[in-house]
Amino acid sequence: MKKPVSTSIKLIYWGIATILFFWLSGFPYLAQGVPTGTGQLPLLSPPLPQPTQPDLVDPPRPTRQGPTDPQEVETFLDKFFAKEMPTEHIPGAVVALVKDGEIFFTKGYGYANVEKKIPVVPDKTLFGVASISKLFTGTAVMQLYERGWLDLNRDVNQYLKRFQIENPYPQPITLANLMTQTDGSSQRLFGIAAQTASQMVPLEEFIPDHMPPIVWQPGELYSYSNMGITLAGYLVEVISGVPFVRYIDENILRSLDMQRSTFLQPPPPSLASDLAVGYEYQDGRFQSLPFLYLNIAPAASLSATATDMAHFMIAHLQNGRYENSRILEEETAQLMHRQHFTHHPKLPGITYSFHERFENNIRAIGHLGSLRGYSSSLTLIPEQNIGLFVACNSFNGIHEKLSNQFLDHYYPVQKKSVPAKPLTNFEEQAARFTGVYCDVEYPRGTLASLGAVFGHLHVKSNGDGTLTIQTPEFFFSRGSVKRKLIPVEPLLFQRADNDAYTAFGEDSKGNINYLYNPIRSRISAFRKLPWYETIPFQLSLAGFCTVLFLSAGITWLVKSLSRRFRKQRFQDDRLTRLAWLVAGLVGILNLVFLIGLPLVAWRIGVWKLLYGVPAIIIVLLYIPPLTMGMTLGLPTITVLAWKNKNWSAIARSHYSLIAIAALAFIPFLVYWNLLGFQF
Repeated sequence: MKKPVSTSIKLIYWGIATILFFWLSGFPYLAQGVPTGTGQLPLLSPPLPQPTQPDLVDPPRPTRQGPTDPQEVETFLDKFFAKEMPTEHIPGAVVALVKDGEIFFTKGYGYANVEKKIPVVPDKTLFGVASISKLFTGTAVMQLYERGWLDLNRDVNQYLKRFQIENPYPQPITLANLMTQTDGSSQRLFGIAAQTASQMVPLEEFIPDHMPPIVWQPGELYSYSNMGITLAGYLVEVISGVPFVRYIDENILRSLDMQRSTFLQPPPPSLASDLAVGYEYQDGRFQSLPFLYLNIAPAASLSATATDMAHFMIAHLQNGRYENSRILEEETAQLMHRQHFTHHPKLPGITYSFHERFENNIRAIGHLGSLRGYSSSLTLIPEQNIGLFVACNSFNGIHEKLSNQFLDHYYPVQKKSVPAKPLTNFEEQAARFTGVYCDVEYPRGTLASLGAVFGHLHVKSNGDGTLTIQTPEFFFSRGSVKRKLIPVEPLLFQRADNDAYTAFGEDSKGNINYLYNPIRSRISAFRKLPWYETIPFQLSLAGFCTVLFLSAGITWLVKSLSRRFRKQRFQDDRLTRLAWLVAGLVGILNLVFLIGLPLVAWRIGVWKLLYGVPAIIIVLLYIPPLTMGMTLGLPTITVLAWKNKNWSAIARSHYSLIAIAALAFIPFLVYWNLLGFQF
């Protein structure tokens, strides 16, 4: 008669085997639509016919010449904000419109302080404008260039005395690279903020400890980086000999009569009481947020009124002049506003700090700003001498909607410019472009790279000579975004719903490796992922490991309890007990890490990671090195198990799968920067 415990263990084995069968049988379905290579065709395939280029319909000119009546503008904006603020849960907003060197219109909407019912006043209420601060830092750099104090094309390390930027490439990093976001670095999230003013770190100490690695050759690729412009701000401080905040105040803010604007954190007492409170909408109400102290001041710490921002827009629209003051000479301002980098001649690029936007056959330059509790946008249309600024005291901004509707209302086109027909013979080459692409802006080299999963795009062939780009759909998102692309040149596509372009890049071997400006009409870059970096594969690998870790933990616990509570000693030899002890610990500890890390991050709140990595996460990060050490012993134990006659075939197979899962888990951890303390 078989022993009950032995029967139970066999049932566990068969149950695990059944789960694994169904799990692994799902791999082909998970892998559907995932690229499995570079898109190269077999060597014996005949050469593909080259696509022929269609004639493009000339884009129509705008049918109106912008706003002419302040009252009509007010009616347009009142209608917009009345609709969008309740829908997007915006407590307060402000807008400023300038034209021909003057303030054309300003108005505040909603509340700067919901609890105290303090309204937004354009010339009084300050908003955190976040990354619009970069335009002021860029202006400061151009001032020093104009004075001959710096060379935009000189290696920045030649200006740095206290530390050096590690650059593995022969091409130096220059200030021109920093201002065009082409320095080759990626984003940095951990530690960029502090909870109090006393906890803020000076630039000369913060930058060397937090500068992200240079992962692309400088000048090759656009990748948005707060640290790059922070370094540029520090160079302003080093070269001028004046602290950054004081330099901006004395050389830009005072010259433009921006008396109610400051880079100080928090704003001085004379301004602090008028700073709009930042909010987030939760549980059916607005909840106020604490002031965020930023260690990256040159990139994001400006607080300003709409009226003051109007002065800044006027100065740039007039090539550096505001009333009787000048912050830049005309030639310098024109140089700053000129495009200095783009991924394709027909795509919008970036100037020295300003981002380009091509829409309705109009070239606009500007910048967005997003910070917890605030969002903003500054847009200049130099050819029309028009500038538009909008800010909200909520992260859920409406600036993009306003910008789009403003252009469509005041600079409409009668019809969108579409190609007469797509490229012929394109369908034969469509497979080169299909696959999964990842935004290059994600933080590389730190565990924050986990956020990259939210920046994936899928490119699919429609089978009719066109492509479709689709964003992933998550339970917390507002749905997937789709864009149909019509090929008009070998690497250039036009969107079917508007006049914007999207382009692809290829390597020296002709393989598609990048996707440019896929969703919005602003500069961006996405890297094509090999099959093993795609989310379906990574989730499948994580799921495979999780099932085996769970089975290892359960089996070890069952065996341990059986030995403890059975009257007759459970007949396991020393090797068997050691084998399941190691496997059980590896499985349980890895499960604690896999489940604990996202759970803790969610419980703490992702925004709080800006202050640094909490102690509980650091404790969890000790687990992978520990389990890796034990995992390295599993192959030897597995071999011994196969030689041990006391092990059944099911037990040997089960243990082998556990060893495979534990070994496969190591490169998974390495890929996501989870092995060690990478933050």
